[in-house]
Amino acid sequence: MEFSNVTAQAKANIYFDGKVVSHGVTLADGSTKTFGLIYTGEYHFGTKQAERMEITDGTCSVVLDGATALAIYSAGQHFDVPADSGFTITVADNICQYVCSYLD
Repeated sequence: MEFSNVTAQAKANIYFDGKVVSHGVTLADGSTKTFGLIYTGEYHFGTKQAERMEITDGTCSVVLDGATALAIYSAGQHFDVPADSGFTITVADNICQYVCSYLD
């Protein structure tokens, strides 16, 4: 996945003692995305805006807030998270890479 004509934020967003790291970009149309790495572990994220998480490398399991079903995602797959919600993501081994798009 490649983005053209973007403004990149050089300072990383660092979560969970450096086990989740992302960088942001603003596209020419004004929309924003973040992309980064999730190291082995289990992490919970809250959302203000609806999000689409696209997995670009590795594998993770996800439980959306309010759900009990666990879903597994790998490179080339995505999941959507509603606004004002959240999700728990688990990476069992290696590193999972992602691109997060903020939806209207």
